[in-house]
Amino acid sequence: MHSAPPRRIPAQPEGTSSALDAQVERPGPRVIHSNDHDNPDPREKLIVALDVSNAVAARKIISVLGDSVLTYKVGMQLYTAQGPQLVRDLAASGLRVFLDLKYHDIPNTVASAVTEAAQLGLTMLTVHASGGGKMLRAAADAAHAINPALLVLAVTVLTSLDGNDLEKIGLRGTVLDEVLRLSALALANGCDGVVASAREASHLRSQLGDNFNIVTPGVRPAGTGHGDQVRVVTPAEAIAAGASHIVVGRPITGAADPAAEARAILSQIG
Repeated sequence: MHSAPPRRIPAQPEGTSSALDAQVERPGPRVIHSNDHDNPDPREKLIVALDVSNAVAARKIISVLGDSVLTYKVGMQLYTAQGPQLVRDLAASGLRVFLDLKYHDIPNTVASAVTEAAQLGLTMLTVHASGGGKMLRAAADAAHAINPALLVLAVTVLTSLDGNDLEKIGLRGTVLDEVLRLSALALANGCDGVVASAREASHLRSQLGDNFNIVTPGVRPAGTGHGDQVRVVTPAEAIAAGASHIVVGRPITGAADPAAEARAILSQIG
């Protein structure tokens, strides 16, 4: 666990636009907790997933959401389709970019990939905690050598998995056991936080402290479908449990009025 105070993401200055054509300086990262009273802006806690297949669709979502959203996740689908240039463009426009490629390979290969990613202007990126301590340390060192403010997040147990799934792949113990074990490993090896379900967030806070980020996918507003997620919570439940950020995709991007849905979620986590 880190002994130093958490690094922080300052709120976006008033008057700056989050549209792609707004050329503003990208703010540096910071940790935000559910009890972070000095930063009341709920937009700091919301990440919208751009789970689309091309830049045109991504830009449309960003345009519709406007300044309701500061941070966007680019995952494997969009990155595979459009490559690093889209990420550069998003970051250069003043948006915060969470690159969610879940690097998992031998330490040298991951370090090399992270070195390239860190030069794209990212705010966050992910690696798999199950890659082991040497890989996690290599990733963290590579990222911070390029950009000390870049947050390296270790994915613990995917929110599509439950205890039965873990048993089938040979992992003994509960989901919580595995999340706690991998999170401790990640923090001990230089990572700035973890990706975990909010169902485990309160346990992570009580056992590992407050000086790290917990990014929670599998967040669904009450009354919406779960899709392929298993360990699902509402936005308010995630923040109350100790999540620093929530990731929401289809409930916002697939809504009839995405901006209204984003505002509704912000009102729940504010």
